[in-house]
Amino acid sequence: MRIEEDVKLDFKDVLIRPKRSTLSSRKEVDVSREYVFKWSERKFKGVPIIAANMDSVGTMEMARVFAATGQGLGVALHKHYSLEQLIEFYEKNGNENVWYSIGVSEKDEEKLDAFLSSDIQKQGQGIDKLCIDVANGYSEPFVEFVRRIRSKLPDVTIMAGNVVTGEMVEELVLSGADIVKVGIGPGSVCTTRKMTGVGYPQLSAIIECADAAHGLKGFVCADGGCAVPGDIAKAFGGGADFVMLGGMLAGHDQSEGKIIKGKDGKQYMAFYGMSSSTAMEKHAGGVAEYRASEGKTVQVPYRGDVRDSLQDILGGLRSACTYVGAVTLKELSKRTTFVRVTQQLNTIFGND
Repeated sequence: MRIEEDVKLDFKDVLIRPKRSTLSSRKEVDVSREYVFKWSERKFKGVPIIAANMDSVGTMEMARVFAATGQGLGVALHKHYSLEQLIEFYEKNGNENVWYSIGVSEKDEEKLDAFLSSDIQKQGQGIDKLCIDVANGYSEPFVEFVRRIRSKLPDVTIMAGNVVTGEMVEELVLSGADIVKVGIGPGSVCTTRKMTGVGYPQLSAIIECADAAHGLKGFVCADGGCAVPGDIAKAFGGGADFVMLGGMLAGHDQSEGKIIKGKDGKQYMAFYGMSSSTAMEKHAGGVAEYRASEGKTVQVPYRGDVRDSLQDILGGLRSACTYVGAVTLKELSKRTTFVRVTQQLNTIFGND
């Protein structure tokens, strides 16, 4: 047993210090980025925000709306769509802004192989971005899986995770991941930290993991913990290359869920973690006897069309850039100085 005594920070623990700027308007800020990926050698240009591969967020309808914005926003489609649904979607909508998501089960790989054998894949309109998603990215079988998929798909951009420490980011990048997903337990409907005691404050995880990835020409995607647009700005300010959103995109028309009328007369939609009993009951017939639920189910206010929320998210991000004088999103991390806030301030801001 050992104790690390270095201070580790979450989004609520800091604010971004403003700096003098020559910018006169938010519209002068470019919140897109351009990357070339280490292994696939493919290029990305657009706003590096991705809808999480949760079945109430990473939906096909969400992907259609994101594509219609023309800004390069991405959606990681949840893995519970059938092969037929996925092939039909790619045929009609293309692959420009979608990530095909899988776990590491034999069933997941079999479905992936079937898609790769389809006509749409042979025509070059199929999978070009793959998200390999597990709760615990520290297992050796997961690393071996990433290596095998990289060998099988040398020209596909691979995002893999989740991890929270630099040495594991390096391992995954060297094993074939172009992007490593960072985050264990920070999500609003994730209970991993309560159930297992395992986790890492998200902002420090982003800072440390980005430093490790960038040294190897890899990238990181901050996954979880963003509750407001300011948190997204902090994630990018800390060095994240991409930010994945769950709860901030839940409760919309594109969530493919039922609208529920609450006791207060207001409208709500269900939002739950993919390791929750709700998700496991829906997709696996229940919680397996060897595991426990590590997610919860909540009712989020119904928010209508996601386009309005996207405007708030991107508007907040542009505004953050103007406060520090960053003309482009790329400059934000270079212009960011974090100021630690006291517990008293956290109480005032409602961040306890």
